[in-house]
Amino acid sequence: LPKSSFFTRFISIMKHKQTDELFDLLETKYHLYNQSNFVEHDPISIPHQFQKKEDIEIAGFLAATIAWGQRVTIINNANKMLKIMDHSPHDFILNHTKKDLNKTEGFVHRTFNAIDLNYFFTALKHIYIECGGLEAVFLQKEGLNKSISNFKKLFFSIDHQKRTQKHIADPLKKSTAKRINMYLRWMVRSDKNSVDFGMWKTHKSKDLMIPLDVHTGNVGRKLGLLKRNQNDWQAVEELTDALRKFDPEDPVKYDFALFGMGVNGDVENL
Repeated sequence: LPKSSFFTRFISIMKHKQTDELFDLLETKYHLYNQSNFVEHDPISIPHQFQKKEDIEIAGFLAATIAWGQRVTIINNANKMLKIMDHSPHDFILNHTKKDLNKTEGFVHRTFNAIDLNYFFTALKHIYIECGGLEAVFLQKEGLNKSISNFKKLFFSIDHQKRTQKHIADPLKKSTAKRINMYLRWMVRSDKNSVDFGMWKTHKSKDLMIPLDVHTGNVGRKLGLLKRNQNDWQAVEELTDALRKFDPEDPVKYDFALFGMGVNGDVENL
């Protein structure tokens, strides 16, 4: 072979080897962290308290909404929301009155307070009575970024305080929409270990996007899966596209691997 052809072939072989090694690493870490014991210490434990579909998706949406900060605090405050709803999320959302909203007084999770929670209850009531529920309003038509953006418009289509808008992200404004992408993973992705619920059959796992945060971003860059320095929607697309090469039908399963490696410091050993 000519010298140039030899080196081209050599580089191709080395890249293929590196890809195989990366696939093995992602699969190993995915299977390590995608276990039932993951649930107890994660916000997904909140919807796991229920059996009814609507209870699961409402509790999950509210828990995902406040899922930033320490996980212990997130879980504690999400349980406070369940207590306000008398541990019957769907019934409360459908039937609560203005008087019932007084029970939110004093609730706070970082910048999410009683004003915000009151509106979320009110908006969810509108969605379940007028719009067919959360599964229906998240249906994709033009890509997940537009679907999430359209959801935000619908969610804030009734009278509200402007301050509350910041608690739902808009990918069309470059946000990673980490918490909504995480919530959609919970609802859509089928999981043989029963961590994610896989309840929304109108959606497909292959269309989900990675819930990009500091951990997944840093590990993704360390592994060469993400080149973009900024954590924004463009980075979400780049990282998800890279993961689709390893599993086109279920790319966000590697969220367990990337997040787990980041939280547990595994990436320091790479």
